[in-house]
Amino acid sequence: MTDRWEPAAFKARVDEVLHRFAAEEADQLAAIDPLLAPVAEQVEVAVANGKRLRAAFCYWGWRAAGQPDSEALVRAAASMELVHAAAVVHDDLIDDSPLRHGRATAHVALRPALARRPRADAAARSLAMLVGDLLMALAGQLFTASGLPAAYLARARPLWSVMARELIAGECLEILHTGGGPDTAASLKVIRYKTAKYTVEQPLLIGGALAGAGERLRDGYRAYGLPLGEAFQLRDDLLGLFSAPGQTGKADADDVRGHRPTALLAETWRLADGEDRRRLRALLGRRRQDETTLDTVRETMRRLKAPERIEDMISDRVEEALSALHGLGLPAQAATALTSLAASAAHRRS
Repeated sequence: MTDRWEPAAFKARVDEVLHRFAAEEADQLAAIDPLLAPVAEQVEVAVANGKRLRAAFCYWGWRAAGQPDSEALVRAAASMELVHAAAVVHDDLIDDSPLRHGRATAHVALRPALARRPRADAAARSLAMLVGDLLMALAGQLFTASGLPAAYLARARPLWSVMARELIAGECLEILHTGGGPDTAASLKVIRYKTAKYTVEQPLLIGGALAGAGERLRDGYRAYGLPLGEAFQLRDDLLGLFSAPGQTGKADADDVRGHRPTALLAETWRLADGEDRRRLRALLGRRRQDETTLDTVRETMRRLKAPERIEDMISDRVEEALSALHGLGLPAQAATALTSLAASAAHRRS
């Protein structure tokens, strides 16, 4: 344990918790029947990689409230990464995404286990759905078995229902808006509920609740966490289309192929004239997207300066978050760590 904030060392601590926990749970699942081995493997794959930002925000929600470093707290914070792992499996399934962290997504990776079965693709998707469900259940298990006092856990437990409700609401809103008319306000609402809240705001609030944070600090966490979470997802949308798959570990055509309600597409549409809109309408939502199609969409976005508009939105939100943070008068170490995490969330390259 140390009072210095060392992101790499913290990530290593969270990785150790997650890898050990997932391996133990996978072993227990596979012990039920050998047929479950491929499913069990996906439980471990789901936590193999990650920046561990959600765990870090939970950790600093605790530390900024005056609590010391704690191995039990690190275990509780690691549960935020299992929530994320569950959300990723479900999101990849809904979006039919083929890649995540450079690996086949769960529903793709599970197909070989069902290769000779009827309706193998549908069966693999069903298995992936259940992997996501299991990961969410395991998140709650890791949290409650973290070793923190029961009274501390009881303060935070109600926030889990809020987190789950908002996450599901955001995913549902994305589905309901997909393929519809591009609308920046609607896209930002999807971002807010699908990603921003469970990435920054809720982990901070859960860490704060565990620590017994007062109302002023909790309000500060919200004022910092929500705009920063939005900046995180806006950056993700830019990286998804303007970075190589090898850099992001994802397929770069997903948002265009799916005609998803991203702010990037909505701002492009808002800035486009009639001819550009006709061109975009013909390209968006095609199931098969070749590089020529993607290059045309990218060129249109660049010409209309839509990426610059998203960059401005990111900068505005980071500035708003940091202004709220600096107004809280936190201990220097907590303020430094949360400032550093803001940069990691909003200005990353993958």
